[in-house]
Amino acid sequence: MSGTRTERDLLGEVAVPAGSLHGAHTERAIENFPLAGRPVHAELARAYGVVKLACARTNRALGVWDGDDAKADAIERACRELADGLLDEHIVADRLQGGAGTSTNMNVNEVLANRALQLLGEAPGTYDRVSPNDDLNLHQSTNDTYPTALRLAAIELLHRLEEQIVSLQEAFQAKEQEFAHVVKVGRTQYQDAVLTTLGREMGAYAEALNRDRWRVFKCEERLRVVNLGGTAIGTGFAAPRQYIFRVVDVLRELTSIGFARAENLIEATQNADVFVEVSGILKAHAATLLKIGGDLRLLSSGPEAGLGEIRLPRRQAGSSIMPGKVNPVIPEAVSQAALLVFGYDATIAAAAGLGSLELNAFLPLVADCLLESLRLLASADEVLRRLCVEGIEADEERCAARVRSSSAAATALVPEIGYDAACRVARRAQEQGATIRDVVLADGILTADRYDELLTAEAVCRLGTPQTRGGGVED
Repeated sequence: MSGTRTERDLLGEVAVPAGSLHGAHTERAIENFPLAGRPVHAELARAYGVVKLACARTNRALGVWDGDDAKADAIERACRELADGLLDEHIVADRLQGGAGTSTNMNVNEVLANRALQLLGEAPGTYDRVSPNDDLNLHQSTNDTYPTALRLAAIELLHRLEEQIVSLQEAFQAKEQEFAHVVKVGRTQYQDAVLTTLGREMGAYAEALNRDRWRVFKCEERLRVVNLGGTAIGTGFAAPRQYIFRVVDVLRELTSIGFARAENLIEATQNADVFVEVSGILKAHAATLLKIGGDLRLLSSGPEAGLGEIRLPRRQAGSSIMPGKVNPVIPEAVSQAALLVFGYDATIAAAAGLGSLELNAFLPLVADCLLESLRLLASADEVLRRLCVEGIEADEERCAARVRSSSAAATALVPEIGYDAACRVARRAQEQGATIRDVVLADGILTADRYDELLTAEAVCRLGTPQTRGGGVED
């Protein structure tokens, strides 16, 4: 439909596109907040649909719309449509907004009211039939619905992130098995240290991800306590006691998530520290990804002039001028996502700390950064797994050559010949430009078979050194 319709609010008349499902408050928000240039996260809008459905069902059970089942049905259907993502395009308020999220709440209220009007055969804006405030916001406030919707959206994204972490962990576990036999040089401070296996390196990444997965899983517990029913600043103002006691139960039934009403609704409305805590867990996972990304880049460096111990999947040409160059673009991109999460975490902490008295006006910024961190990390995990880790190959000959030429091979001899003797062997090898093996065999220190046995994957992965009572090494 072309043209406009006129709506009225506290500040006067507002021209709204005639066929739009949003109303006056949203139209003002579009004008007032041209900041991020992106609407609120779809996950937040959909979570709001579920919260509004819980509120509507509770109000209906209390007899609010008795005698008008058609209206109650239309409101519930509109809420379900928003929850299912069918109304995403109508939630247009910018994600960076003043008012502690009021513009998001009112955008949702107006869209749901006007969609319910459509379902009733009425024109948008006919608010005497279905009102954004008196029906869709009944017994509610932005103060309680916005943080509750944010918690629900975060939990849903946490579930998605956990799935991606597990898949990435399993990909590294598969590489752990595949490369279990590949002996290589282990390094500390970029210097040759002791021998290990490529499988062990991959297994360490898997274990770090397992720890991240457990942390992320536990995050849900922090987010399940909500202030829904607290209305304005947690007082429960204008809401019946029956509503306050029931609405969280309905939300729990709708979501199958163990939501519980906060014991202190005032405190739960004031503070946003739980989002700082969750963000810290996300930052820890980002740090894991940054570490893994850096290692994969280093291990695959070269390929001729670097370490080149692994080969990453060749995803795209790496240079517009250097022929044949292929860059580790997937670990690079994932590392950038991780660094951005670090920045979001710092922003969340600052925004949470800027809450004033009974409310935090900066919750929209917290929501944007938290949900974006969750989305980014899930995407990073998926991309790293699918486009990189699953296709990693070992350059076994390069690993073996590094073992032959490295002083780390001398470290493998320490349990057999002692530290001082191993140092002498390493020094002689460096002076003569020979390998550790050459020196050991030339001096008759060990037989070839015994030397090779000490450098097998089984030997370098053995936990500790078996010893006899007399201090000698057992076979």
